[in-house]
Order: sequence, then C-alpha cells, then structure tokens
Amino acid sequence: MTAVRERGEKNREKRMSLGAHLIELRKRLFISAIAIVVGAVGGWVLTDLFVWDAIQEPVHRVAEATGKQAEIVFPTIGSAFDLRLQIAFTIGIVLSSPVWLYQIFAFLVPGLNTRERKFTLAFFASAIPLFLLGCAAGWFVLPNIVKVMTSFVPDTSPAWLTAKEYVDFVLKLVLAIGVAFVVPVFIVLLNYAGIFSAAAILKAWRVAILVIILFTAIATPSADVVSMFLLAIPMILLYFVAWFLAFLHDRRVAKRNAAEFGAAV
Repeated sequence: MTAVRERGEKNREKRMSLGAHLIELRKRLFISAIAIVVGAVGGWVLTDLFVWDAIQEPVHRVAEATGKQAEIVFPTIGSAFDLRLQIAFTIGIVLSSPVWLYQIFAFLVPGLNTRERKFTLAFFASAIPLFLLGCAAGWFVLPNIVKVMTSFVPDTSPAWLTAKEYVDFVLKLVLAIGVAFVVPVFIVLLNYAGIFSAAAILKAWRVAILVIILFTAIATPSADVVSMFLLAIPMILLYFVAWFLAFLHDRRVAKRNAAEFGAAV
C-alpha cells in the first residue's frame, strides 16, 4: 500500500507536457474571459447608478474649491458610448477578480508539490483583498492628482477635460495600482515553486525599489510627487513582506531537508 501511495503521489506531482500546459492555459483564459464579460454586464448597469458620478466627482470638487469652470466634455458623437463600454469592461475586470486570480493560481499550482499546494488558498485569499486595496489606493490619490494637474490651468481659462483622456487615465491608474499590489503575492508563490529564493529576492531590493518608483512615476503625473510616494511606500513595504515570507519558507525547507538527510544517513 505504501508503494502504491508513493507512486500516486509522484503521478500527481509530475510535470505536465508543453501541450498539456497550453491546453490548460487556454481553458483558464476562456473561463477568465467569460467571467470578465459577465462582470462587464454588471458594470454597464453600475455605471448609470453611481460609477459615472464618482468618476466626475474629483472634477466637480475642483470647480467648487477654486471657482473655475471645470467639466468633462465629449467631443465626438460616439465618445459617450465608447467610454461607457470601457468603464463597464474595467468594472468587469474588478468584479471578476476572484475568478481570474483563481485561474492564474490554478495554472501555477502544478508547479508546487502536495505540501505546498495547501498554501495556495492562503495566496489566493490574500491576492483578492490586495488587488482591491490597490484599486482603492489608486482611487484615493485620484482627487489629489486632478487638483494638482488642473491647478496649472490659468485662472481666466476654463478646464475642459476631454472625456476619453480623463477616463483612460482614471481607469489605467486604478487597474495598474491594483495589479501592482498583487505582484508580491506572486513573488511568494514563485518562491514556493522553487523559482526564486529569499536570498535572490533580498539581493534585488535596490532594483525592485527603482522599478516601483519608476512605475508610480509613470502611473501618476510628473507634477504630483505626493501621490507618487503615497503609492510607492505601500508597494515597497509589500515587497519586503514578500521577502520575509519567502525567507520563512526557505528556512523551513532547509530544516526539513537537513532532517531528512540526517535520517537517511
């Protein structure tokens, strides 16, 4: 019975072929796409209920605080419909995040052994709130960004913001920061899969901080340094949290290997 169990364990943990990986990837992508489309339908409804009002709120707040004319304008006949689709699709990505994040983790799980697969649920459970927290962080700094950028408009001139450019900026900011907040979870997962060691993660801390600073600088306007650092600081902290979790895992694996090697000797 022991030999049968060991063979079954090996069969469950054996690596998939390239063709099987591609089939698995296609299945995961299809499920994710269906979930996003369903979420986008809900996003279409939510846009009318409160989302569009929330997107406009920072612009209206600037107008009230400064007394300037500040409005979002639609310069073409089809821009309102196009933007509604774009907003609905983005909301669909956010609403369906539990589904597509799970599909990503499920695709990576075969790279882990049976013991480490038990931690996948914890990774998945932490990825969802981190993604939503990142989206919330992007939304939190948005009013400050709008205030800073519209402050360069002369007092005698109205601030007419083109709807497409404004909405593009808002949605990309929210999604980019949301995805960036999930990256540390994947760093830990790759450590559990044996791709990254804790030592390698720590060794790359200077490069990581530089990349984070550059990313936040690109995601926020160059004139808004405050928002850049408000986003960069939690991302840097999350990177070191990922290193610490990887360090604990590597130390546990080293102790287990030492104990098994000692027992074998």
